[in-house]
Amino acid sequence: MTRALAPLAAAGLVVSFAACRARPSESAAPPAALAGRPGAASGSDASLPSAWELVYEREVAGNLDLYVIPAGGGPERRLTDHAAGDMLGRWSPDGRTVVFSSERSGSWQLWEVPGEGGSPRRLRTNAAREFQSDPSPDGRQIAFLSNLEGPECLFVMDRGTGTTRRLVRHGDQSILGNPHWSPDGRLITFSSNWRLGHQIYVVDAATGEERRISGLTSGGCEPRFSRDSRKVVYVSRGHLRPTSRLVEHDLQSGDEKALVSWPALNYDPVYSPDGSELAFASNITGDWVIYRQRLADGQAWRVTFAPGAARAPDYRP
Repeated sequence: MTRALAPLAAAGLVVSFAACRARPSESAAPPAALAGRPGAASGSDASLPSAWELVYEREVAGNLDLYVIPAGGGPERRLTDHAAGDMLGRWSPDGRTVVFSSERSGSWQLWEVPGEGGSPRRLRTNAAREFQSDPSPDGRQIAFLSNLEGPECLFVMDRGTGTTRRLVRHGDQSILGNPHWSPDGRLITFSSNWRLGHQIYVVDAATGEERRISGLTSGGCEPRFSRDSRKVVYVSRGHLRPTSRLVEHDLQSGDEKALVSWPALNYDPVYSPDGSELAFASNITGDWVIYRQRLADGQAWRVTFAPGAARAPDYRP
């Protein structure tokens, strides 16, 4: 499997997002519109505010580090540089730091690094496996996954006091994935393979009341809230098909529509700060590349061109 799966497997780790992850051999021929180097992808898209940047992970020579690149295209800058894996970066609400997962301490733990570069600092220290984190919209809390109590659970940490509370616990063998706060701070979406295969859930951050939103026959992973907190976009693959779609679910009506249906494996969706587009990763060219797609008309641009698989983008606020 791609992304951090090779180093994770070497460490004996069962990965939360493995249930709908892609294998390196699974690829698709690029459509003509994306096979070349579109002008907008090389940095000429004047419609995109220059303040937008993307943090993402890229694998070089078998190692994962975090990079930052202008969303409109341009030179990337390396944010982390360590022999151990650094992955799944999420910007803080003020755009000053990036919270990420790293195994530089010997096991996966939560770290934070200044957005302009600098020395990372560890956010928690224990013997558990803790990763896949997301800061709350007010910056006061962090949602993350941990096996601190045995089974993998969804926890919330208060950044001021360091205290934690368990928000979600499913079965003893359950695998959870990719928590993300709604912009209004009321809900957290995540995935879980509890009982039904990997499905998408939303949970009330205050009460712990949760509900499944994905269809039983399709399932899903890697959910992210829309900027108005009314919708969730997620990866729908179903039974490890050779392609996957990015599907948007309306929380009120239950209606769903496909936002990206390229003949490839499409993953890691995230809405832009104004909600007008998605950034995501696709192997449409044969390797993992970051793209942006405008929601109004489906126009897409390639963002990353450097060698090495690029995954898990997140827009700087």
